[in-house]
Amino acid sequence: MSAVPKKNLMLFSGRAHPELAEQVAKHLDVTITPQSAYSFANGEIFVRFEESVRGCDAFVLQSHSAPINDQIMEQLIMVDALKRASAKRITVVMPFWGYARQDKKHRGREPISARLIADMFQVAGADRIMTVDLHTAQIQGFFDGPVDHLFALPVLAEHVKRTYADHPLAVVSPDSGRVRLAERWAETLGGTPLAFIHKTRDPRRPNEAVANRVVGEVEGRLCVVIDDMIDTGGTVAKTAEVLLNEGALDVVVAATHGVLSGPAPERLAACGAREVIFTDTLPIPDEKRFPAMTVLSIAPLLAEAIHQVFDDGSVTSLFDGNA
Repeated sequence: MSAVPKKNLMLFSGRAHPELAEQVAKHLDVTITPQSAYSFANGEIFVRFEESVRGCDAFVLQSHSAPINDQIMEQLIMVDALKRASAKRITVVMPFWGYARQDKKHRGREPISARLIADMFQVAGADRIMTVDLHTAQIQGFFDGPVDHLFALPVLAEHVKRTYADHPLAVVSPDSGRVRLAERWAETLGGTPLAFIHKTRDPRRPNEAVANRVVGEVEGRLCVVIDDMIDTGGTVAKTAEVLLNEGALDVVVAATHGVLSGPAPERLAACGAREVIFTDTLPIPDEKRFPAMTVLSIAPLLAEAIHQVFDDGSVTSLFDGNA
């Protein structure tokens, strides 16, 4: 008996960000596989797929948004269900890697939770992971398998170039740890000047930082403050304030992940920035939006990367060889 091998792409979506999954499905020209997913009274999650997944190339999309532990658990359960239903290959698509900030031990007796996330997906049955703008690139090594690390820079930078082409620009990193990213931004925007904010942070006080001074030339320039994520918004708000005090013409904030916890929307709306740009890797509900906020779609990038993985193509080629 002989059979011709065939490949069948199937897209699965958790309940965290269905709008993003629908956009990805539209770009791929596929439908999201129907499923039953609900939570029991005690919080336990149940998932069952409504059609056969045997032998498929499965892509499981879930954003790790609040409540983050529920979203991660739901995606783990989906992966486990696919493995037990004989899916041929399972790719976990997590636009935002939950717990990514806990990627090393600052002091003794602390966890490395970003590694734990990778281990859990490995045990659940994931063959590869696809994610966008990791907090630190070495997290790729936490998963013992292929990790497709996508970059939102082309999406964000294209919007900045198109909108502010006639302004003298400067790229500003909110701290010294993002200088490499700022260099790539400056190169993409055509060799603009670089600056960064020297700040201090107490590891015992999470989500708090003190912006001290600007290192670099920002006077008379429109400053593009870049970051991978904005959580409570304190750092970015202080950065915008410092830049404007140093004579910056204006401030534009560009970040991939809009976590936006607690007072973040109010802080960003009042920080003096001309525009705050995010991608929709995480859902940003209407109550967290304000007039100066722009949310760009990451779906075309995810869809193209999924297509390349399914077709055994090159994900690196999506970023001109710089991935």
